[in-house]
Amino acid sequence: MKMSRLFLSIALLVASTCAVAQQNSLEPLRNAMSDSEFKAAGLDKLSAEELAALDAWLQQRVGQQTAQAAAQAKQEGRKEVEQETRGFFDFGTTEPIQSTIVGAFNGFAKGRQYTLANGQVWEQVEPASLAGVRRTDPVVKITPSRFGNTWFLKIDGYNTAAPVRRIK
Repeated sequence: MKMSRLFLSIALLVASTCAVAQQNSLEPLRNAMSDSEFKAAGLDKLSAEELAALDAWLQQRVGQQTAQAAAQAKQEGRKEVEQETRGFFDFGTTEPIQSTIVGAFNGFAKGRQYTLANGQVWEQVEPASLAGVRRTDPVVKITPSRFGNTWFLKIDGYNTAAPVRRIK
C-alpha cells in the first residue's frame, strides 16, 4: 500500500509537471479524436467559435486539475517523508510513536537495540533501569524531549523512560 501511494504521488507529480509545462499546447479536440468519435460526441454540430470555446475551457480545466493534483501529491509526499523520518535528527513530526517491540523485552540497558513492529530500530543511548521486567511484544510509546533531538521509550504500564535514538 505504501509503495503504491508513493508511486501514485510520483506519477501525479510527473504528470502534473508535464501538463503544466505543456498547458498552452493542449491538443484541440478535433485533432485528438477520430472522425467517428468526434461525430458520436456531437461535436460536429458546433460552430468553429463554439469548438474553440470548448477547447479553451478544457485547456483551463486540465490546468486547474493538474495544479490541484500536483499540490495534493506534494502534500502527500511531504506527509510520507515526515512519517518515515520521525526520530531522525530534528525532522518530521513530534507526535509520539506508538508500536510494539518485536519479540522479547528484557529490560533497559545502554546500547541495547529495540526493533519495533513498524520497522523502526531504536538504540538506547544512556542508562535507564527497568530491572526484572520480561515481556513479549510489549506496547511502547516513544516521545521526543522538549529540547534537542532526544527521544524517550516507555514500556506500557511502566513509568521509567529510556533515552533512545533512531538508527533505522
